[in-house]
Amino acid sequence: MPPSSFNITARILHWLMAAMILTMLFVGVGMMTSLTLRPWLLDLHIPLGVAVLLLVIVRLINRLTRPVPKLPGEMPGWQKYMATILHWVFYALMFALPLSGWTQLSAGGFPVRLYPGFHLPAILEQNPTSYALLHDSHRIMAWAFFFMIVGHLSAALIHGFIYRDNILQSMIGQKKLTDKSEEICSDQ
Repeated sequence: MPPSSFNITARILHWLMAAMILTMLFVGVGMMTSLTLRPWLLDLHIPLGVAVLLLVIVRLINRLTRPVPKLPGEMPGWQKYMATILHWVFYALMFALPLSGWTQLSAGGFPVRLYPGFHLPAILEQNPTSYALLHDSHRIMAWAFFFMIVGHLSAALIHGFIYRDNILQSMIGQKKLTDKSEEICSDQ
């Protein structure tokens, strides 16, 4: 029988990575808008990106080896399909964004500094054309990720507070809600 909620490892990784990714997205916007803060923000952005890359590997292993809750039976098929597809697109972007950032910096000839005195190796030869292409693709993926997160958050809140179908509760780790009809009867 599938579990009623995600395992504790999945829940911790979900919320930790959500905080890290949102921080990175806003730091990324800050890097584009403030030249004076850009070096400091980049020094924050790079280690967070590497941490996200490492954590998504752990998260993917956990996801592939541990059972997950089933989507509600009353959920329309197209919503189940979209939830599944978008779930895997999230994983793809969690891999692609840090790798594209690392590759972009490598192509630009910039150091990928995790902390003072420790740099990651370049994974691409310096090439201005590649740098420009990777810069644009990194930015486009980041904006796409941002809008997907807004949609994900909206859907989670709708399922949690309007449909009350236990999807939000499965990621929070809360016990299942009672059936809507039982709630209505018990309130009277």
